[in-house]
Amino acid sequence: MTATNALAQKVAEDFVRAWTSKDVEKALSLLADDVVCEAPTGTFEGVEGYRRFLERFANSLIGATVIDVLSNDTNAATVYAVDTPILKDFRGIDYLTVENGEITRVISVFDLLPMAKARGDIQH
Repeated sequence: MTATNALAQKVAEDFVRAWTSKDVEKALSLLADDVVCEAPTGTFEGVEGYRRFLERFANSLIGATVIDVLSNDTNAATVYAVDTPILKDFRGIDYLTVENGEITRVISVFDLLPMAKARGDIQH
């Protein structure tokens, strides 16, 4: 493992563990000011834009498991499962770009269908 690989791994690990434990401020502190997040619900720019994406979700968690964190020199993938009041074992992946010790890009991958079904938006 190279030094930059270790840094991407550590930043990603710190990030996913922070937000899955509802420490949104710590998670946000690991982002570059101009971070861009692409998610199934839209694109969010800057730390405050990402806050709007993350805060409500993270604070709703009743449980979370970090399944794995995989990395190379500049990218890392965090794989997780979370429990919310309306859905158990909701799985997702965040693909992170880490530059100079900060997350500059987040691609969040998760399926909206289970959440929509649990909320009753879509009939089974």
